Amino acid sequence: MFSSTNNKPTVLKLAVTAIFVAGLAISPLALAQEHEHGKQDLTAAAEKTVTGEVVDLMCYVDHGATGEKHAGCGTKCIKGGGPVGIVENGKAYLVVGEHKPINDELADSCGKTVTLKGKVAERGGMVMLENAEVVKK
Repeated sequence: MFSSTNNKPTVLKLAVTAIFVAGLAISPLALAQEHEHGKQDLTAAAEKTVTGEVVDLMCYVDHGATGEKHAGCGTKCIKGGGPVGIVENGKAYLVVGEHKPINDELADSCGKTVTLKGKVAERGGMVMLENAEVVKK
């Protein structure tokens, strides 16, 4: 009953195939746009200027390491790829550049006060300063 020897594509088969192929072609574009613009869940996306001490977040979170006496160790950790942060009035921010680490630029400032500006994003208790730029060292 369903077997057919006519293998010619019908208009319906062509339409379904065209829609399927178009959907496959468009889906990566939709995902890319969601990556760039899908930040509605973030608590804040406002630009902010933060002045505080540059820290190696691994040692800061683990045992509260700050200040000049930890600067040498913190600098090594940041240069080695450890997460870099800034602490302003007891609030710590993970600091990242524009979709990349900013470690090379901030490593030698570990233990020192700097001013950064960027967009603040917060989720699940984590606070990040993204697209960060050094205003002054």
